[in-house]
Amino acid sequence: MARYTITGGSAARLGAHHDGEGVNFAVFSANAAQVELCLFSENGLSELARLTLPEKTGSIWHGYVSGLPVGTAYGFRVHGSYAPEQGHRFNPNKLLLDPYTRETRGKWVNDPATLGYDGASSGQDLSFDSRNSAPYVPKSVVSDPEVFTHLNRNMATPDGRDFIYEAHVKGATMMHPKVPENVRGTYEGLASDAMLDHLTKLGVTSVELMPVHQFIDDGFLIDRGLTNYWGYNTIGFFAPEPRYYGPEGILGFRKMVDRFHSAGIEVILDVVYNHTAEGDQRGPTLAYRGLDNASYYRLLQGQPRYYVNDTGCGNTVNVGHPYVLRMVMDSLRFWVQSMGIDGFRFDLATTLGREDHGFDQNGGFFDALRQDPCLATVKLIAEPWDIGPGGYRLGEFPPEFTEWNDSYRDTVRRYWKGDAHSAQELGARLLGSADRFDRAGRRAYSSVNFVASHDGFTLADITRYNQRHNEANTEKNQDGHHSNFSDNCGVEGETTDPVIRERRALRQRNMLATLFVSQGTPMLLAGDEISNSQGGNNNAYCQDNETGWVDWANADDDMLTFVQKLAAFRAEHKALRQTRFLHGAMRPSDGFPDVEWTDHKGQPLQWRDPNLASLCLTLRCSAEAPANEADADVVYVVFNGDPQTAEVTLPVATEGFHWVRAIDTTQPLLHDFCELDETAVVVDADSVVVFAQKQDETET
Repeated sequence: MARYTITGGSAARLGAHHDGEGVNFAVFSANAAQVELCLFSENGLSELARLTLPEKTGSIWHGYVSGLPVGTAYGFRVHGSYAPEQGHRFNPNKLLLDPYTRETRGKWVNDPATLGYDGASSGQDLSFDSRNSAPYVPKSVVSDPEVFTHLNRNMATPDGRDFIYEAHVKGATMMHPKVPENVRGTYEGLASDAMLDHLTKLGVTSVELMPVHQFIDDGFLIDRGLTNYWGYNTIGFFAPEPRYYGPEGILGFRKMVDRFHSAGIEVILDVVYNHTAEGDQRGPTLAYRGLDNASYYRLLQGQPRYYVNDTGCGNTVNVGHPYVLRMVMDSLRFWVQSMGIDGFRFDLATTLGREDHGFDQNGGFFDALRQDPCLATVKLIAEPWDIGPGGYRLGEFPPEFTEWNDSYRDTVRRYWKGDAHSAQELGARLLGSADRFDRAGRRAYSSVNFVASHDGFTLADITRYNQRHNEANTEKNQDGHHSNFSDNCGVEGETTDPVIRERRALRQRNMLATLFVSQGTPMLLAGDEISNSQGGNNNAYCQDNETGWVDWANADDDMLTFVQKLAAFRAEHKALRQTRFLHGAMRPSDGFPDVEWTDHKGQPLQWRDPNLASLCLTLRCSAEAPANEADADVVYVVFNGDPQTAEVTLPVATEGFHWVRAIDTTQPLLHDFCELDETAVVVDADSVVVFAQKQDETET
């Protein structure tokens, strides 16, 4: 082995940091007895040296190796007690990733040597395995500090204008004919000219990327010939996932962010801090388990051999521990300061807010996050549920957060499917779900509204399938959502019947129109604007193939044009994107209520009617807006869920204005025109029609 000199170094910065002359290494472990730094050849295959970190300051082990260059591959071996029944799983035979590494080299191989125990032993995880895991695990890499110089964030979508586009880096581009072949499926491909042109024409303000933190494929998926396509299986919270690298490697990620910013589009990351890829007690030892299992994970009280599993993924990250919380906060700051990220969507966010006494919106994680000046200006989005006790927390996150609203999703699907009593529920969802969010000074955009996301049917499949078709996932079609509130419109799956095809297209347009006229923040799943289908698979987490990729070749261009029109209409009309909740209060500027619910004849809506299926909604700017924000914009929306046409009496237009039929889901390519009869109009069955006030032309 080569000779290296190691000195005490510093505990100030965790991770490996090159200062021009050498590298300082620092890693946390409260319960270890000894930590060894292992250095590898450039290709990561040969172990060149093992150096004991000579100093421990508090719980930080550290050392400095002079002369060590950028690009050095390394890992840790940690000595200590192997006592699973006491919560400790130290095993120096297992090479461990640095939790703070920003780059890795090599891939994880699903080999028994990566287990801390002998899988063939009758004692299972209580046994001790002496095989060297180094040949089968990725190595950490000493990064070039020049790659991670500070990026100035200058993106800030005005309040209420957000339009989020949820996309998978690979899936959005693999089948796009205008994305150059050499960058399809990469960070560079996602920010290619073709994609930027598509997104800007669509009016997107924020791209929300499915996980790009480094992740690994689950062993059970590898055994089935599948992969973890979605990426909710993180092993590195600071490293971009290398499978999406293009020609420029890690720099491609930085350039992707820069190109999105140059196009006026924010970049939001879907982040998974609730669990790691190490799974439960039967999983591999790759990093956190071997560094300090009892600190990094929440263990069952009285049975520390086992893990708290509030996530359904085998383990739960212990963000209540100060050094684990520090790791999460350091990770968030890294992505903002060094990679230019504009916001985060927290997967299973209830887990992060759960204290020993239960979910607490004033818990340690939320306190740390909200007081941090670096993170005070970024977008924070919660997935407000997990499978732990009291896990469903929609509307209960701190006011700095917006939240994915599954109640909105289900209600819109149920209403257009024709379910009983869904019209009453729709009324609340259209106004930003004030019943859930109007508290603690929260804003009307707190509800992230969507009708489809990565998790479930695509928008097109909501209208094509009554049942999930997940056989390709090899779980006997038992995985995925049971309740989809979908309707195949008469035939399961694809059909050439023109009547059914048009019925499906109309249903999609109705749901899309509902989305874009609702108060709150609209989110669109990539591909829904072109009627992309997954063949009825509502859980494509392991389908890294044409099932999970967006099918651009069969794009519905008319649907795309319609969505572009909806997004532009919303952007033009302030009444549709209020920052304050609307409650029907009288506006000081004109004496009209800021929202009115009426029937087809303009009379007050009978909410208790059990057969209620149609709603008429007049939207004006909030009565609570200060005088300097007063706006004359008025939008009138008719939701006709009845199977018959309706004659609708329009409200009296403001003096000097007239009504224009701006959106009609039965006429998706309709251009604005003035109604000939301003008092009564015909609205087709099962449709949405949106009217806007337009100022009269003055004669000169």
